[in-house]
Amino acid sequence: MSSVVNHLKGKILAGIIVVIPVGITIFILKFLFNFADGILGSYLDYLLGLIFHHELHIPGLGMITGAVVVYLAGLLATNVLGEQFLRIGDEMMLRIPLVNSIYSSSKQVMKVFREGKTSYRRAVFVEWPRPGIRAIGFVTAEVERNGAHMVVVYVPTMPNPTSGFALFFHEEDVYESGMSVEDALKFVVSGGVVVTL
Repeated sequence: MSSVVNHLKGKILAGIIVVIPVGITIFILKFLFNFADGILGSYLDYLLGLIFHHELHIPGLGMITGAVVVYLAGLLATNVLGEQFLRIGDEMMLRIPLVNSIYSSSKQVMKVFREGKTSYRRAVFVEWPRPGIRAIGFVTAEVERNGAHMVVVYVPTMPNPTSGFALFFHEEDVYESGMSVEDALKFVVSGGVVVTL
């Protein structure tokens, strides 16, 4: 009897180890698909309803339309006439009181990601928000302040690395993480699931 129980326990445990990562992957992909599809999908559903006079939903149409919009924006941004239109658009966005702060922040974040790992010099550990707890951070600059060598460390929030805190630390309070910048970003985006040390 105990051998049957042990056999069942072993097989169920092995099955869980196989099924859970697959289930989590499917769940995340489904969430991302629904999120990306839903951005434009609801507007397209309404538009198709007006055209065909009855409710019509085509899964994935919002995502495909979004990809086409991004591609067309890329075409616009990479030709001379398009650059002039974008420059005019930038100036207009930066003149609107509330929009200008959001728009300029978004552009700065995109600039960081476009420049890639040159923006972050290295991935480190810092004791934050209190001593004894280590957080992953990215060294963005090194400065002299009041005669002391300081390191600027950007500590991102999980799982969104575009928000976080830029903090000053003494060099001796910054610890090497043993991770590359890419591995540390994977760690942050995955919520700590993907760890490469």
